[in-house]
Amino acid sequence: MTLAAAPSQPTNRFALSYGRIILPDEIALGKAVVIEGERIVGIADVGALGSDIETIDIGGRIITPGLIDIHTHGALGHTFNEPTPESFASICAENARRGVTALLATLAVAPIPDLVRCLEFCRAWRRESQTGAQVLGVHIESPYVSAAQKGALDPRNLRTPDDGSPDVLLEHHDLLRIFVLAPELPGALQLVRKLNDLEIVPAAGHSSARDSDILAAMRAGLRHVTHIWSAMSTTIKEGPWRKPGLLEAALTFDGLSVEMIADNKHLPPTLMKLAYKCIGADRLCVISDATSGAGLPDGARFWMGEMEYEVREGVGMMLDRSAFAGSTTLVNEMIPILTNVVGIPLVEAIRMLTLTPARVIGVDKQKGSIEPGKDADLAIFDDDFSAWRTMIGGRWTHGK
Repeated sequence: MTLAAAPSQPTNRFALSYGRIILPDEIALGKAVVIEGERIVGIADVGALGSDIETIDIGGRIITPGLIDIHTHGALGHTFNEPTPESFASICAENARRGVTALLATLAVAPIPDLVRCLEFCRAWRRESQTGAQVLGVHIESPYVSAAQKGALDPRNLRTPDDGSPDVLLEHHDLLRIFVLAPELPGALQLVRKLNDLEIVPAAGHSSARDSDILAAMRAGLRHVTHIWSAMSTTIKEGPWRKPGLLEAALTFDGLSVEMIADNKHLPPTLMKLAYKCIGADRLCVISDATSGAGLPDGARFWMGEMEYEVREGVGMMLDRSAFAGSTTLVNEMIPILTNVVGIPLVEAIRMLTLTPARVIGVDKQKGSIEPGKDADLAIFDDDFSAWRTMIGGRWTHGK
């Protein structure tokens, strides 16, 4: 799908006025976001704007930082596991149409040579000037996960971290932002240390770990947890003893940031409320975990590698209905769920989709909030959180 024709581009210095501006801790009214070139330079009273600055009337709409999705596999029948210009362009265009200005190209488990091809293509893609959401790097759901917690991942490609193959992937460390593994596997702690040394975020996911495994991995540098409640261990009994798992660690340990799929399918409202209550908006980030089924109608079939799935009742499903297969909901559609269903204040809901994921991957000095000096990456939403316009680096990339 191609982007709709963008509205005429603003001048080098301009202001977005008469909108509800979502700042990190408040909603600002009667203010304007002042932009010069590719950066935000200030937030000013509308009445104080000089006649020498172009003013764009937002018409009372909601102005947020551009949404950042750090865990998204695809959309519209395409995935980032397909290293082609068509796939990357389609996914990035659809995300920009939804108000997403930056994302991590998320790779699912696949044979090592296939993953390497995807990484090499992503590097080439990032070198070129592209439209649509910016690809900030790669999030890899690696082969080094638990077979018992594989979820919808292809079990034929699972490995252990002590087999020597991680070094092949780590040759592309400049692209890797988040690397998912099961901390209980042989060689996992050594891999966590390597990831940390290379400034790649080590993440626990698709894991059968006990809380003791998580604590050991945290001492080695683990600091993130992928899609809470999905494909992770929870408390078991060994004789009379209760042994907490990755779920309880994610809810309890302050040193971990945590992802949540807020499509109201993967998790019912009570569990989303529990995650928010335990973890809070500064460590809990909302992700789509969107697959190639995102944007497709109910009943549509889609693929991840050699695995086939189906869109059913608004979510990706294994054909045998044994597990979800990622979300088919992109993150702008999750905002009303967070506010109206979970009861999270709008300011915090937006933070969970912008500043919190930016902090997780270390780009919060440039992105994630409307503040002077940051990139002019903005989304302007109608009240239903469909994107009216999307701006990346001071330029419209989508507009109605």
